[in-house]
Amino acid sequence: MSKIPGTLWAQRKDCIYLTVDLADCKNPQIDLDEEGKIKFVGVGGTTQETYELELEFYGPINKEDSKIQFGQRNIFLVIKKKEEGPHWPRLLKASGKAPHFLKTDFNLWKDEDEEDEEADGFDLSSMDAMANFAGGPDEDEADSDDEDLPDLEDGPAPTPTTE
Repeated sequence: MSKIPGTLWAQRKDCIYLTVDLADCKNPQIDLDEEGKIKFVGVGGTTQETYELELEFYGPINKEDSKIQFGQRNIFLVIKKKEEGPHWPRLLKASGKAPHFLKTDFNLWKDEDEEDEEADGFDLSSMDAMANFAGGPDEDEADSDDEDLPDLEDGPAPTPTTE
């Protein structure tokens, strides 16, 4: 019987990122269809066993524009959605709890509103640069509290009290 590889996913408005976590995969076979289905078969892992994965995505995909990259530790897919639009409410067509092997890839995840900000070209780090133009503090000017303090007066040293 085949095993199921661990799989990570994230999405954007126009694509799905899918990472099949299978090291040293030999002869991987990946079939995508326009309906939104993927089938993966490969031999890998430390024991060189057969792994299979079948998923039916929430919506249709564009097979021709999708890309596959084979690495030593995993297989990375960029699967283009048929139509760009709002994020899918879930990865799979079937509702309910996601399968145990399918996890969110938080390294690649972006919320829809984060994507919109990126598209608008708004960058919060540019706010620091704006402080220089808005009459912010000039570090070169001397402040009144930068003046030297007067010397302390010489006098008798305080005597410690014991109780």
